[in-house]
Amino acid sequence: MDELIGLLVAPIIIFLVIVAPIWLILHYRSKKQISQGLTDEEYQQLNDLLHRADKMAGRIDSLERILDAESPEWRRKHGHE
Repeated sequence: MDELIGLLVAPIIIFLVIVAPIWLILHYRSKKQISQGLTDEEYQQLNDLLHRADKMAGRIDSLERILDAESPEWRRKHGHE
């Protein structure tokens, strides 16, 4: 029994002295970054993606209108209705 306790003491001490402090520092650093919100660069990237998504939605709408005019049955054939 004493041998088992002796085997567990070293890993527990290593965990408490090395692993736990690093884990806590990284945890609270990530919490701080999340609470600070988006950086200017991230905000710009988000706006760029939003602009691209709007352009693609417009293109999809245009393509659907063209398909509706040229092949009115396309939605039913491909299961979109």
